[in-house]
Amino acid sequence: MTKIPKKTNQILKNKIFPSTLKLKLDERLSNGSFRELTIKNADLVDFSSNDYLGFASNENIEKLATSKINDYKDLKFGATGSRLLSGNFPLIEDFENYLADFYQVESATTLNSGYDANLGLISAIGQRQDLILYDALCHASIRDGIGLSKAKSFKFPHKDFENLKAKLAKFQSEFKTIYVITEQVFSMDGDQTDVKEITEICNDFGAYLILDEAHAVGTISQTNVENSNYNIFARVLTFGKSFGAHGAVIFGSSELKDYLINFAKSFIYTTAPSSRNIAHNWAAHLLLKDSIDEFEQLQFNIAYFKEISSKFNLENCFIESYSAIQSCVIGGNNQVKNISKQLEMKGFDVRPILSPTVPNGEERLRFCLHSFNTKNEIYSVLENLSKLLL
Repeated sequence: MTKIPKKTNQILKNKIFPSTLKLKLDERLSNGSFRELTIKNADLVDFSSNDYLGFASNENIEKLATSKINDYKDLKFGATGSRLLSGNFPLIEDFENYLADFYQVESATTLNSGYDANLGLISAIGQRQDLILYDALCHASIRDGIGLSKAKSFKFPHKDFENLKAKLAKFQSEFKTIYVITEQVFSMDGDQTDVKEITEICNDFGAYLILDEAHAVGTISQTNVENSNYNIFARVLTFGKSFGAHGAVIFGSSELKDYLINFAKSFIYTTAPSSRNIAHNWAAHLLLKDSIDEFEQLQFNIAYFKEISSKFNLENCFIESYSAIQSCVIGGNNQVKNISKQLEMKGFDVRPILSPTVPNGEERLRFCLHSFNTKNEIYSVLENLSKLLL
């Protein structure tokens, strides 16, 4: 048995956290980017959550979910294992078939989260002879998936399709397969990609498009079924936004589903979603079809928000967006945290987005709009913001 030297043993007893990691935490503290977990204050007006249509507190979803579970016999509370072992059950198979029909696609593969979906999909498909081109503002889950893949990768400037075409022309003959990845609605800026145009570009160059629709369904489109008309290799949709739940699905061909089941590690090596989770997501989809009032109210609130921001001469600080995400760029971690705190004292939950999540100097307040926000709430929060920015 190897004996630990007394001096080393004493160091371990006195220091259970490595100094190299402490330095990284200290750096976050010094530049104002240190993050802490906080309990959401239910008394504040919600301008921070992804619950765009108010589904997270919709009692009808719980009733529909219970009814859906009652349709199946011998369901366990937990999944009991991965889907390739003991965690595959009729409810989840039927839900995937429902999703494929609902979104008018060939196959649907559910995963535990949007992060898992992007990580598993992108890391699995990128081979050594492949190239991945991605929008510079793509989400961290996309970037991490790229980092785990074997493919070479380059980013193109945000929504710069001319630059994308130039890169496709340059690399077309050098790589066996080229993938292009973008988001339909970008999570930090709230602006949108022209899906039709980027699909046509990919088709012209023989590239395969991956589209993240996380913030699109229920916000800019009630169901996003129109994307089924385009020749898209893979679409990723999360249930943690407009559906007020948790989980994700990857849409594509039946061959893509077979590939994911065999090679996507975030699918293979994790416990399957619980039956309750699947039933909740199914119920949310059933409700979405009949939620035209909530969707139209959200569109009204987006337009009203932009109208009032203009009234208070705030349009120059807001990134142009027609989605539920409206970002006011302020700059400086401490500055944006301070304004967020002052809005909280006025009764509004508006979260600061700090660097390094966004580039240094582009720190911002991100307003997430919902169907349940009132005109008075929107007017009041923007009025308070205008005073704080004077």
